[in-house]
Amino acid sequence: MGEQMERDVCKLVHRFAQRLDVHARRVADQVGMTAAQVVALRELSEPITARELAHRMACEASNATFLVDRLEGQGLVERRPHPTDRRAKQIVLTPEGERCRADVLERLDADSPLATLAPAQQESLRDLLQALLEGPG
Repeated sequence: MGEQMERDVCKLVHRFAQRLDVHARRVADQVGMTAAQVVALRELSEPITARELAHRMACEASNATFLVDRLEGQGLVERRPHPTDRRAKQIVLTPEGERCRADVLERLDADSPLATLAPAQQESLRDLLQALLEGPG
């Protein structure tokens, strides 16, 4: 790929990531949370450790721990012993957290920046992004 093409792709990916961030902030305002809390709820599709959450959110483990503390204070998550690592805790949604996550996901899907793409285009984009993330990097 030519240098200009690579720059164009990087610029477009960055601008689209900004658009996704604005959308997450809008949803966060609607539900009275921070954008980081909304993203954390989106990523809590199954029990994971704070370290795994930090990796998924591309943030420091201490930031993920702070987010989990806040979500725990709101009654949305709880820490449970990890089934195979006694030094670790898993972050698990409470029933209220499950309801809140479902609401957040519904709001994220509504008016999503991806909605302008047909389902087949969304699938192609997902597959391309997955291939990029699985490559060397």
